[in-house]
Amino acid sequence: MQKISIIVPCFNEQEALPHFYNALTKVASEMAYLDFEIVFIDDGSSDETLKIAEALSKSDARVRYISFSRNFGKEAAIFAGLEHSTGDFVAIMDADLQDPPELLKEMYSSIANEGYDCVATRRATRKGEPAIRSFFARRFYKLINKISKTEIVDGARDFRLMTRQVVDAILKLCEYNRFSKGIFGWVGFKTKWLQYDNIERVAGKTKWSFGKLFLYSLEGIVAFSTAPLAIATVIGFIFCALSILAVIFIVIRQIFWSGSAYGWPSLVCIMFFIGGIQIFCIGIVGQYLSKTYLETKKRPIYIVREKSEKED
Repeated sequence: MQKISIIVPCFNEQEALPHFYNALTKVASEMAYLDFEIVFIDDGSSDETLKIAEALSKSDARVRYISFSRNFGKEAAIFAGLEHSTGDFVAIMDADLQDPPELLKEMYSSIANEGYDCVATRRATRKGEPAIRSFFARRFYKLINKISKTEIVDGARDFRLMTRQVVDAILKLCEYNRFSKGIFGWVGFKTKWLQYDNIERVAGKTKWSFGKLFLYSLEGIVAFSTAPLAIATVIGFIFCALSILAVIFIVIRQIFWSGSAYGWPSLVCIMFFIGGIQIFCIGIVGQYLSKTYLETKKRPIYIVREKSEKED
């Protein structure tokens, strides 16, 4: 019998975890033709998430858990789950039930019967999401798809079911700065997309603030596009050309209209404007340099503090 591994990153999900487990085991009972493995990744939670995972592991032989030494982030949790999964098929799901477990049946059927390597999900609507977050999210997807060669689908979720071949390909990308939505697209393979309406969390609060999402979007742009570097170069060239033209204009004006080159207020304004552009371009270069710096350190993506005693 083939096995399906369910990877569940968790960060302070004590309210949602029991609901998720009950919903998932119900679906598992309807898919008795597969063995199930449930791997909870405790990403340094400060609540009772780890204790709940430990209790579920003791009561259900299908459940395993891995607990980090601190909070390393969802990307690290996803990578750890993929590394420790043993199934022929691997799914990534959030613990808040915004990823409907019922879709697993259709996802598995598409892989088993239609020849797909991966079945991914995307939100058809952003109903219930703050308007400003929804607006900037859509702008991000439009921007990243214009400046990157890797397609990142608007509304894409981490919720997907993959064959072992796809998982092995993802694990070969051991970069420290990870942006999974881009990595999933970069490795390729035949992928089917399923749409569903946005679902509210079953319990608890989201851990993604607007600021965190903004930084995460910058991570994706830097990881999968060098266009900002090219933009900085073009901006620098344009302003160099404009400065040369301005000098020529001032010299000509001075020749024909004596004293017209004076006036420090306008000069200060120009200096501030050009200085701002330079700092902006240096900031872009700094983003790429900082990511390169972190990669060269070769730090581990995560550190395990404890895990269930069951064999991998």
